[in-house]
Amino acid sequence: MGLRDIGEFGFINRIRRGCLTRPESVIRGIGDDAAAFRTDGRLVSLITTDLLVERVHFLREAISGLDLGYKSLAVNLSDIAAMGGTAREAFVSIAIPEDCGLDYLEDIFVGMKTLAAEFAVNILGGDTTRSMTDLVINVAVYGVVPESEILTRDAAAAGDVVFSTGFLGDSRAGLHLILEKACADTPELEALLTAHRRPSPHLREGRFLAGRPGVRAAIDVSDGLSSDLQHIAEASRVGVRLVAEKIPVSQNLTHYCDRFKRAALEYALSGGEDYTLIVTAAASAGGAIARDFEQRFGRPLYVIGEITASPGIELVHADGSTTAVAPTGWDHFKGH
Repeated sequence: MGLRDIGEFGFINRIRRGCLTRPESVIRGIGDDAAAFRTDGRLVSLITTDLLVERVHFLREAISGLDLGYKSLAVNLSDIAAMGGTAREAFVSIAIPEDCGLDYLEDIFVGMKTLAAEFAVNILGGDTTRSMTDLVINVAVYGVVPESEILTRDAAAAGDVVFSTGFLGDSRAGLHLILEKACADTPELEALLTAHRRPSPHLREGRFLAGRPGVRAAIDVSDGLSSDLQHIAEASRVGVRLVAEKIPVSQNLTHYCDRFKRAALEYALSGGEDYTLIVTAAASAGGAIARDFEQRFGRPLYVIGEITASPGIELVHADGSTTAVAPTGWDHFKGH
């Protein structure tokens, strides 16, 4: 049986099961002309959307439907995390080429539902249509955040500590393994593939940090550390001083770089799709924030630098020398 046999509405009926994780707030979900759900008037609403296009964002032959669905939702949840919010509802639109099998499509939604269940996100609808060539997935996510706790890119101040909630560069290494058709024959390399195919949105971390006094600006690392820090610097009209030795690199990335003669620091600076959070906080509060974060999540909140009054991003090396850092992450119309 294929998609042609069951049609658009047969497909919708197959994937609608399991989409509600919080049915108590839903008036109408999948199956009506629009979704209807109750909201809390005391909270600020957040809306984000991301488009994933085959051959631009993913290679269908190199990713399972489960992982593609998981990632399609994860990249949107990460945007909500970067604002300090709680994700609530998701809407999925998909353009399907004729050569995309029904099993693969159903797996996409299983992957989405798996992640949605982890964070109590309802999938309330969307749209389906035919594509003449490539598979296209668009996900929109609605979230909420207390107005006093919303995190933005334009709130960084000179003297702030710059934190990362996780390792940087792993996803880019995983992508290179795919593009180079390298055999992931060690646990470390397999972990890098997972980092690229199934990124973990830092929703709980973002929500925790948003509630901490002294936390100011935030962004998720989607385009790459150097590019995303540049977004904060430009929006806040500040500069950034990074310390090379403090940028967190995983043992998996070190293993990859040792084996394939690559530079881990370069991967950490320019690699995108890690979906960790970069957060700035007042220096006076930084120590307590880091201690409480580690106690809450069982891993460090990494100090990677500080905000400066001078424009631009500079990197301080172990010998004390500094170099300017250009934004070398991903740009959809320029590439790396």
